[in-house]
Amino acid sequence: MNHTTILAGWDDAHSQLWGRQPIRLAHQLHQSPLFTTEKLARLIERYPREHYSLVLSGGVDGDRVWREGEIGALSGDQVLSAIAAGRFWLNLRNVDHVDARYGAVLDELCAEIGAKVPHFAAATRGAGILISSPRTKVYYHVDLPAQMLIQIVGHKRVYVYPATPPFVTPEDLESIALFDVEVDITPESWFDDHAAAFDFEPGQLLSWPLNAPHRVENLDDVNVSMTVSYADRDIRYRQVVSRANGILRHRCGYQPRSRATSGVSFWTKALMQEVLRHGPWVKRRRRERRAVDFRLDAEVPGRIVDLA
Repeated sequence: MNHTTILAGWDDAHSQLWGRQPIRLAHQLHQSPLFTTEKLARLIERYPREHYSLVLSGGVDGDRVWREGEIGALSGDQVLSAIAAGRFWLNLRNVDHVDARYGAVLDELCAEIGAKVPHFAAATRGAGILISSPRTKVYYHVDLPAQMLIQIVGHKRVYVYPATPPFVTPEDLESIALFDVEVDITPESWFDDHAAAFDFEPGQLLSWPLNAPHRVENLDDVNVSMTVSYADRDIRYRQVVSRANGILRHRCGYQPRSRATSGVSFWTKALMQEVLRHGPWVKRRRRERRAVDFRLDAEVPGRIVDLA
């Protein structure tokens, strides 16, 4: 695909608002043969275990559920049938590295945006493919890198909230940076009064400000989306500070106040978090928060088998 054909209907307002307000754009990736059911089924079958997450989530009218599981020995077609019949989100992370064809799409997309947005920088970037069930949801959460959501198949409603307290706090960013769990934030009921809501359909792309909380409700069909995360040096340095402050708060009992991304304090924190971020305490807490406790049932689509 030629990179000039990915985005459509871009105007000067989009260039000025990019990264500052939630904006919805048109794209043509939903017409790409890379996202057919056949291509996705074969991609699932050869996807490395370390690069996917399978989540059992609550329905839009049900109780809160968030469990992590695994595909097991199912074929790609069986996995897609399970998703169609159940309440699952399959996140094929790092698809740009797993399959070079999707990496080329990501490069073309970023090049096109970079030509239109002077302050856009995506030296560090990655993409994933989300395949999710009808009438299920992703709860209120925050991502540390900048984000785009690209709708390929199906319909969903996306709520985007202000990237400021009380909607997201420094303590929230610290826990996310340290433990890799984005959905632990509990929003107040009145937060929705301040959200921008988007009814999202194939051929649309949504971008929002850095660290803006958001949540998603699928409508009545299976959804396929491509996610893009990206960061420049400032965003990476903010992540370093959040991780270091999280270690100070959760491990050392110290209440950090500074979120500076320069100076002696920053570089001291950068060294400290690099030494400790892969330590046994952090790894244990991550395992506790992201335990894999089910696999898909091979006999009945949509059913799960609990793991001991």
